[in-house]
Amino acid sequence: MCLAIPGKIMRIWEEDSLMRMGKVSFGGILKEVNLAYVPEANIGDYVIVHVGFAISRVEEKEAERVFEYLREMKEIGSPSSAETSVLPP
Repeated sequence: MCLAIPGKIMRIWEEDSLMRMGKVSFGGILKEVNLAYVPEANIGDYVIVHVGFAISRVEEKEAERVFEYLREMKEIGSPSSAETSVLPP
């Protein structure tokens, strides 16, 4: 099963005319993400990321709701600690 996780765009750059990239924060862990599918996304926006690609923008409130749900899952012991390590405190 695959899971798409929200993250906050911290930096954006273009590798070339077709490759828009960004640094996205997942609870303080920064990852490089391809932003080609979300050309409207800007620094500070939240995006849903799946296998290294941002697939859609999401409102901050919705991202926080997902983080809260994942924190609850961690508390009941469902996901492994590796799966929840991207959660903000």
